[in-house]
Amino acid sequence: MTALAWAGFNAGVLVVLAIDLGLTGRKGRALTRGEATRWVLLWVTLSLLFCAGLWAFRGAEAGLQFLGGYLVEYALSVDNLFVFLVLFEAFGVRGEHRHRLLFWGVLGAIVLRASLLFAGAALVRRFQWLLVALGALLLWAAIRLLAPGKPGKEVPRENVVVRLARRVLPMAVSPPEGRFTLAVREDGRLRFTPLFLVLLMVETTDLVFAFDSIPAVLGMSRDPFILYTSNVCAVLGLRSLFFVLEALIGRLAYLRPALAAVLAFVGAKMVLEPWVVVPIWLSLAVIGGIFAAAVLASLLRPPPGRSPGPRR
Repeated sequence: MTALAWAGFNAGVLVVLAIDLGLTGRKGRALTRGEATRWVLLWVTLSLLFCAGLWAFRGAEAGLQFLGGYLVEYALSVDNLFVFLVLFEAFGVRGEHRHRLLFWGVLGAIVLRASLLFAGAALVRRFQWLLVALGALLLWAAIRLLAPGKPGKEVPRENVVVRLARRVLPMAVSPPEGRFTLAVREDGRLRFTPLFLVLLMVETTDLVFAFDSIPAVLGMSRDPFILYTSNVCAVLGLRSLFFVLEALIGRLAYLRPALAAVLAFVGAKMVLEPWVVVPIWLSLAVIGGIFAAAVLASLLRPPPGRSPGPRR
């Protein structure tokens, strides 16, 4: 793609993010479920319009590759949001601060993921055997998702990055109550607030998640522009989706098995690619079918002991 396409996409992202932050930040409270749902629909609509533009200007293959990467990244990120919810609860982050914290988290995630995506795409083009290795990594990730226990439901512990930050960075003695700020001035010196440490937790946790999701997206396309735009479009809508999922956290009972099935499918596709090429339309159909079946099963036939929740 031309430099103009890259610049135009990034400029559009910044404009929409600024509008989003301006509209939601002025409210001074957490998003309601209805507001969050409308924002989710807006982000999904914008992503699908961008997909239609790719389809029109670069052909059906590019459009389907974007849609496949977007769907995989968006779905894998849903499970990650459950971990963020537990993290915010554990560290007592106020409801009205969560959206802004996720805003800064998304900006950091875009930079980190873009670096990993470009590096991964370049390495795969240069060393074809890495495709098989990444596929095997996804197969292992699928097995981990099906392991006994409830991953992501335990209270998160401070990771090594946050513990190091506590030792190295000057921390605020009396951080302001009820106001969103990552740093304040105390005694003429810049000091960081607990919200900054939570942001570090969000960023480093997202980086860990990226080691599963990025190989999966590489299974959909090797085009840097498609990899980047599909990933960014998926990540952008996660902040609003977070507030929708707070009310649905107990209803998606079959999400983890579906994610495991998708990771296993994409992993097998990458491992077998030197010998068997799976058309992108077939990959998209399989992935979409798995997620549709998981959502319908969760809502219509929840496992014993789970209620599908009230219908609205």
